[in-house]
Order: sequence, then C-alpha cells, then structure tokens
Amino acid sequence: MNVLIVVDMQKDFIDGSLGTKEALAIVPNVVAKIQQTPPEHIFVTLDTHTPDYLNTCEGRHLPVVHCVKGTLGHTLHPQVADALTAVPADHFVEKPTFGSFALAEQLRDLAGDAPLEIELVGLCTGICVLSNAMVLKAAFPEAEFSVDAACCACVSPQSHDTALAAMKLCHVTVENEGKEPWRC
Repeated sequence: MNVLIVVDMQKDFIDGSLGTKEALAIVPNVVAKIQQTPPEHIFVTLDTHTPDYLNTCEGRHLPVVHCVKGTLGHTLHPQVADALTAVPADHFVEKPTFGSFALAEQLRDLAGDAPLEIELVGLCTGICVLSNAMVLKAAFPEAEFSVDAACCACVSPQSHDTALAAMKLCHVTVENEGKEPWRC
C-alpha cells in the first residue's frame, strides 16, 4: 500500500508567522502530488498548539506563536485545502509536537500486515518532516520510505539540505533533490 503523508502545510508555515518564500514556492508541487494520489491513501498532519504555546518547551525554544488551534494560521493553505477535500476526515491528524505517534497508529490500523510505501512531503523538512519520518520508520522498519525534496522546504536551504542528508542516513530515499522550486 502506498501512502502519502502531507506534513503541516498550514498558513503559519507558508505565509504566516513562520512563513518563508521557500515554503510558498512548494505549494504548487504539493498540490500536484496530492492530485496524483488516491484520497484514501493520503494522511495530513496539522501542527496544533494552544494559546499557552509560549509556556511550553517548544515555545521556550521557538518563541514565535504559530498554529494555535482555532486561528487562521492553524488552517491549511487554501490551495492545499482545496486539493485535500476528498481525503477522509479521519486522515487528518492534529499533533502537539513534531512527530506523531497517532499517525503511526492510524497507518497500522489501515495497512495491517500489508507492505507499506510511505512518501512524505511538506514543512518543515528539518523539524516535522524529519521527525515524522523517524517516528514512522521506527513503527514500520520494513516499509519503504521516501521524501520528495521538491515538495519540502525548511527555515533555510541549508537546514533543508541537512535534514535530507539525515534522512538518507536512515534509509529514506530522497527524490528530486536539487529540483526544489525555490532553488531556481
């Protein structure tokens, strides 16, 4: 079974409080990838914080309020949201931290013993994409993993490249490296 994980394509990471031109540049590629995947094979993570975010461990290390549930910044980018309309509601996973154990549990329930191929796209390559790849790799050690670099961005091109190198060391295939739209 092939599964696409769309990681945190939310407004705050694209054109909000933590947005970057690199994140904005990948939106068309992510939308195209979604459109090429059967909706029932797509899972979506949503970085989800509470109003007391700055009092959390993450908030003390990254003191920029973002993705607070109920705010515009928590919502998916409109183009991404439109592309995801046919995805089952239970395939959207809110996560209070970088990686999601709940996502791993949902995939286990869906796939059972079937072999898995898991592809990840989204934001931020060096934090949530990397973390979810590692959580899922631990949960599914025999699955094949890939990340599409042309559908990912990070806080800087350097941190993106560092994350891709780390994922390669953990046997994640990196596709389209060097073809990121923001490199042009």
